[in-house]
Amino acid sequence: MSAIAPGMIILAYLCGSISSAILVCRIAGLPDPREHGSGNPGATNVLRIGGKAAAACVLIFDMLKGMLPVWAAYELGVPPLYLGLTAIAACLGHIYPVFFHFRGGKGVATAFGAIAPIGWDLTGLVTGTWLLTLLLSGYSSLGAIVSALVAPFYVWWYKPELTFPVSMLSCLILVRHHDNIQRLWRGQETKIWRRRGKKETPPKTQ
Repeated sequence: MSAIAPGMIILAYLCGSISSAILVCRIAGLPDPREHGSGNPGATNVLRIGGKAAAACVLIFDMLKGMLPVWAAYELGVPPLYLGLTAIAACLGHIYPVFFHFRGGKGVATAFGAIAPIGWDLTGLVTGTWLLTLLLSGYSSLGAIVSALVAPFYVWWYKPELTFPVSMLSCLILVRHHDNIQRLWRGQETKIWRRRGKKETPPKTQ
C-alpha cells in the first residue's frame, strides 16, 4: 500500500503533463495555444482558435488524464487522502507540465475528471453547476470558479471522507483563477462566445 500510493501520484503527474491542447493544435495545424488567444492551453482557448471539434478532443483528453489515474488508484485500494493527492498531482501536471516547459493550463477539466471516480451523480452535479453558470453568465471561468466553490459541499453530502482532498483540489483551481476573479470583478473578463474574427488579443481567461 505504501509503495502503490507514491507510484500512483507520480503516474498521475506524468499523465497530467501530457498537454492535449498543444498536441491537438500541432496535429490539426493550429497555432500554439500558449502563444495565441488567451495564452491558456485549455479547451476554451482551443475553441476560440480552432473550433468545436478540436476543443472537444482537448476537453475529453484532459478529463481522462485526471480520471484514469484516480480510478486506478481507487481500484488498487489507495486511502482517501492519497486519492486526493493523486488527483492534485494530475492537475499539477496539467498546470506545470514537465514535458512542455512547465507552461500549462488551469486544470479545470482535469479536476472534473479526477472527481468522476467518486460517482457519476457527483460528476453530474458539478458539471451541471458549471454548465448552468456558463449559460447564465457566458463566462467559462465563472463556471469553473463556482463549481470549485461548491464541489466540496457536494462531496461532503455523498462521500464525506473525501471532503478534505476535494477541498484541496478546489483551492488549487481557485488559486489558478485569481486573475480571472480580478477581471470578473472589474468587468473585463471575456465571454466564451466572443467572435474569433476580431484581431485583438482577448484577456486571459479559463
